[in-house]
Amino acid sequence: MVVESLLENNDLDAVVFFHLPTIRYLCDFSGSDGVLVAFRQQTFFLTDSRYTVQAREQVRADEIIEYRSQLPAVIDCLNRQGCRRVGFEAATLAYATWDKLRKESADRWTWIPLDEPLQQLRRRKRDAEVDKLRQAAALAARGFEQIVDLIRPGAIEREIALELEFALKRLGADEKAFDFIVASGPRGAMPHGIASDKAIASGELVTIDYGVVKDGYHSDETVTLAVGEISSDLRRIYDIVLAAHDAAIDQLRPGMGLRELDAVARELIAAEGYGDYFGHGLGHGVGLEIHEYPAVSPRARGLVEPGMVLTIEPGIYVPGLGGVRIEDTLLVTDSGNEILTRLPKGFRTLG
Repeated sequence: MVVESLLENNDLDAVVFFHLPTIRYLCDFSGSDGVLVAFRQQTFFLTDSRYTVQAREQVRADEIIEYRSQLPAVIDCLNRQGCRRVGFEAATLAYATWDKLRKESADRWTWIPLDEPLQQLRRRKRDAEVDKLRQAAALAARGFEQIVDLIRPGAIEREIALELEFALKRLGADEKAFDFIVASGPRGAMPHGIASDKAIASGELVTIDYGVVKDGYHSDETVTLAVGEISSDLRRIYDIVLAAHDAAIDQLRPGMGLRELDAVARELIAAEGYGDYFGHGLGHGVGLEIHEYPAVSPRARGLVEPGMVLTIEPGIYVPGLGGVRIEDTLLVTDSGNEILTRLPKGFRTLG
């Protein structure tokens, strides 16, 4: 039904999907090489010999075609159906691939770039997707609590990240969602401070941004923890970020503007004098990818809708001092929201 609407609304004879998360969403394929070609009456899944057995077990399509060379197989599939207008994923398809497709098709049909229609495709999660997102978030919390006592003076950021990854995989995570951020002390001023060889010191904050992939779906959560007694400046920053986080969650509801949601946290931080130290958007969608539509930022268009799964992650980052980010992932419900991630976000001191 989703693909049929996409074809009809854009006056297309076919759509070619190369982007693996979209392919998984549409036909359940979880491998790493395949193309879905959807027509108004039929769908074809194309893959190589490594994945044909897997595809026959997983894929919802009318026919599975094995290829030796991907792009000629795609062109042949389109040729056999006599297309005029063929949609493709403009935002995710590599230019080199698009250029080869254009040359191979030799103007037999018109290629129609699809951006916003595909971007919107996965914005509202189905019940089965929400269940998987809940499971991923619960697994992530269990793994974190197994290693939290390792976060103490003298611990190395990189070793904390490794121990966390091992714990999560022992619990059944497919993989980590991204390179974990473990940023302590002044490194906390880097929003994407990937774990380093720095030793954590007493009196520092440490920000840990991590997530898992479970059955294809991602978790995303950030905590900032105190190691020993911290300065009053750091504690004030923490309290401001927590207040911004809580205010945004309290206000999150269907029908509000995405930029309006961003403004709830941003204006609170600015009123406390730290507006220049919060440079990124408040959040983003999460699902089969760690960053999905919609973005929650001052430039965002559109409204919050039931079924969206969004992060709320305000932060303050002060060069030379450190930083704080607090993040939860939430499901937008018909009347408000449900927090999917599990770790407590109140001030917490370790070591």
